[in-house]
Amino acid sequence: MATKRMTVGQATIAFLKVQYVERDGLEQRFFAGCFGIFGHGIVAGIGQALQENPDFRYYQTRNEQSMVHTAAAYAKMKNRLSTFVCTSSIGPGATNMLTGAAMATINRLPVLLIPGDIFARRNVAPVLQQLESASTQDISVNDCFKPVAQYWDRINRAEQLITALPEVMRVLTSPADTGTVVLALPQDVQAEAFDFPEELFTKRVWTVQRPRPDAGLLRKAVEWIRASRKPLIVSGGGTIYGGAERALAAFMTATGIPLTETFAGKGVVPFDAPGNLGAVGATGTPGAAAMAADADLVIGIGTRYSDFTTASKTAFQHPDVRFININVASFDAFKHAALPLVSDARVCLEELQAALGGYRADEEWTKAALQHQAAWDAKVTEIYRETNHVPATQAEVVGAVNSFSGPKDVVLCAAGSLPGDLHKLWRTRDPKGFHLEYGYSTMGYEIAAGLGAKMACPDREIYVMVGDGNYLMNNHEIITAVQERVKMVIILLDNHGFKSIGSLSEAVGSQRFGTHYRYRSDASGNLDGENLPVDFAMNARSLGAHVITVDTVASLQRALRDAKAIDTTTVIVIETDGVKGVDGHAWWEVAVAEVSTMPSVQKARAAYVEQKKKQRYYL
Repeated sequence: MATKRMTVGQATIAFLKVQYVERDGLEQRFFAGCFGIFGHGIVAGIGQALQENPDFRYYQTRNEQSMVHTAAAYAKMKNRLSTFVCTSSIGPGATNMLTGAAMATINRLPVLLIPGDIFARRNVAPVLQQLESASTQDISVNDCFKPVAQYWDRINRAEQLITALPEVMRVLTSPADTGTVVLALPQDVQAEAFDFPEELFTKRVWTVQRPRPDAGLLRKAVEWIRASRKPLIVSGGGTIYGGAERALAAFMTATGIPLTETFAGKGVVPFDAPGNLGAVGATGTPGAAAMAADADLVIGIGTRYSDFTTASKTAFQHPDVRFININVASFDAFKHAALPLVSDARVCLEELQAALGGYRADEEWTKAALQHQAAWDAKVTEIYRETNHVPATQAEVVGAVNSFSGPKDVVLCAAGSLPGDLHKLWRTRDPKGFHLEYGYSTMGYEIAAGLGAKMACPDREIYVMVGDGNYLMNNHEIITAVQERVKMVIILLDNHGFKSIGSLSEAVGSQRFGTHYRYRSDASGNLDGENLPVDFAMNARSLGAHVITVDTVASLQRALRDAKAIDTTTVIVIETDGVKGVDGHAWWEVAVAEVSTMPSVQKARAAYVEQKKKQRYYL
């Protein structure tokens, strides 16, 4: 067997360079490059290998958590068919990636993390940044990744790399099992040389399969659909990742079954497609809430049924409701005691439609969906109507950006109250036009993710919508965007604190305690003094962004036009009302104190107990 003498770091990069994926006859390189921050635990191994391989592009980032968000957002825009490597030094650099690792796994997005690790040979321990344990020497901070990784390995001997790397790719390219993969490389092992087989570095193409549903279960699903009077579709992110948009649109047209959308599934068909009720669950539209409550059959496609989707298990109230779940992951397909069609979404929808023949949902049910859809569209038009409040409401800002954006443009968000408003209000016209990270709802995801989304789709405008709380948590990658000449438009809503948690605090009777950005008051001793004088425009400008400050929706619209003509990352700062919001139409469970001296909490507790009575076990 022919061999090639290389360090472990060099062999790792050489292998990753020649990994490809293929789906539906289209082949592409799986890794678009590597994000990293070099420290002593990575610079002489992976760092040196990257220097020798300029065709495997290295990107210098500012924060380890950020680079995982950037990689995950890139993978999301690429339908999980391409991603980045993220590398860090040992210790704090590695553990900084933990939040990003959890986010990617929860959202079923492929990301490869290569953190440096402690010395495998141990003779110099404890090394700088090493976690010591009195009970074992076989542990480092990288073991923290195990609960949030889909695959985890530590390479203590060079030859272990030969069997580990194919396993890395098996998991990353699996539509059912993908997520974060962690390959921990001890800093001494990275630099060690070994005679690796040359076959390890030949091009390999990983086929992303489209598994078909079980024929017997498919026949049973057809029987269930034909027997139902009020069927409803809940479409999740897996529908889009599987490229099933056209199949779903054809299925809806043929059957007349109404559609609802999760955060990850929003945009699978255009907002005005007949029967599209829009957002479902806790942040859903009134039509989606009403029809979910009445549905006797729920057809879940590519959804994991989070508590926001099910309104904390109160959304589906029909006494005899049944579920058919189409999902490539059996773990999700079996949820809610469903009839599990473990299969690719596109293939299953095509086969299901063919087997249903000329089936049509009840005419009154279909008609009700169209009426709900029209009523909500009229309501959104009313909400979007420019009023030029000062400060502007958050919904007005959403409307201005939505109305200005083009059909292929992307809105991107993750946490706070913005996702709920976007889920209900945003008129999506393209399957990739709505980029919400709501599996983990990670504060600080937005700007780093905007960078990744733009890198994945350079022909699209990326509109990052972010509140002041999220912006302050993680804005570093503005610098990276400027450095790489990657343009995005960031709309920064300054509402002087945590608007979402403020509203939630009020809902549970806690009166927005600790949610404002204010001075501590000498009189009360609490954080309820004057607003803090934070200058977001100056901050963004110091990071290299072009900055525009506006105060009304009309001036925001002018700023959006100006930003479109600018070729660098632009931040538009607008003050918004921290209290006014869009009414909700469903419930989300957040525990309320059972005992309190505060009348507001006592009232909230009583309402909470009543809502819990609606919760269901779907068995």
